[in-house]
Amino acid sequence: MHISYNWLKQFLKLDWESERTAELLTDLGLEVEGVSPFESVKGGLKGVVVGEVLTCEQHPNADRLKLTTVDIGNKEVVQIVCGASNVAKGQKVPVATIGTVLFSAEGEPFTIKKGKIRGEESHGMICAEDELGMGEDHDGIMILSDVLKPGTPCAEVFEIENDEVFEIGLTPNRSDAMSHFGIARDLKAGLQQKEIFKELITPPTSHFNVDNRSLKIDVHVEKNTLAPRYCGVTLSKLIVQTSPHWLQNRLRAIGIPQKIIWSMPRIMSCMS
Repeated sequence: MHISYNWLKQFLKLDWESERTAELLTDLGLEVEGVSPFESVKGGLKGVVVGEVLTCEQHPNADRLKLTTVDIGNKEVVQIVCGASNVAKGQKVPVATIGTVLFSAEGEPFTIKKGKIRGEESHGMICAEDELGMGEDHDGIMILSDVLKPGTPCAEVFEIENDEVFEIGLTPNRSDAMSHFGIARDLKAGLQQKEIFKELITPPTSHFNVDNRSLKIDVHVEKNTLAPRYCGVTLSKLIVQTSPHWLQNRLRAIGIPQKIIWSMPRIMSCMS
């Protein structure tokens, strides 16, 4: 079982190094078989910054290419050849600067270098979503918010997260620890034995209210001895949206495949 340390810290504020926490978990019967680092986007978008397209003209030697000048911050303006059909003057875009290492969908690294494309110099790359590892879209470059300042690291814009993941060899008798909250509960007890007292932070429920008890669903339980109690709740007025970055990062950390995360919407309740 994989446990995200950042996720664990949502329930238990702990500033220990991961190795020390792993030792305590193992002492509690939750054997940690390994601790591995995690980046929500491979490479952490190091070297990728916000750029502002100052000019965008047709490439003199290629019909499908554009010749742009881009402000990448600190009054530095570079020329970049771009093949995206949606690039235009005035846009804020992610720019991989010279020396940046990006990764292909297969995880293979490639370095952004100064080069010539059809006779014109190119000092970087204006990136599409899939080139940054932020999604699968390759129909065009990513267009960022107008309010962003050129030179801002895209790692800040996209809330890139560094985490550590515990691999726990959970035994079948420890169903109580089959969740981050269950692990946090055990960890709190282990800390108390060491006279370290931490509050267990339970998920908030104050925003959840039952305002209509008339939407009933009839349930027929065939074997009351096996299911002595059966409960449910009806949710209405929902909005389906893309999951926020923090939730996507948590799911990536514990090994949920990226394609599943991209297709997994967040359901928000708009109940009054």
